[in-house]
Amino acid sequence: MLAASEPRLIDALLLLSYPLHPPKDPTQLRTAHFPRLRTPVLFVHGTRDGFGRIDEMTAAQHLIPARTGLLSIEQAGHELITSRNRAQLPDTIVSSFQAFLEARA
Repeated sequence: MLAASEPRLIDALLLLSYPLHPPKDPTQLRTAHFPRLRTPVLFVHGTRDGFGRIDEMTAAQHLIPARTGLLSIEQAGHELITSRNRAQLPDTIVSSFQAFLEARA
């Protein structure tokens, strides 16, 4: 929320497992500040995250007037790390964020 009220504080946001809503309660969206964001945002989100489905995250991105991206982590929950991705996940996130930053228009 600080990034929404003070957009010049940061150049970009990397949001890991953003809690879009409480588990099992998708009506309680935590997106009221999204329309005020002017900072580019890359979301990293697991496809099994109880705090928001991938389609919900995609819809939420459209509320943000700045550039956004979404890195979906297959078979991952809110914690993002699985036994299958443990070794490469940190590098995947870092390289994806670097590419996101470099793609600035």
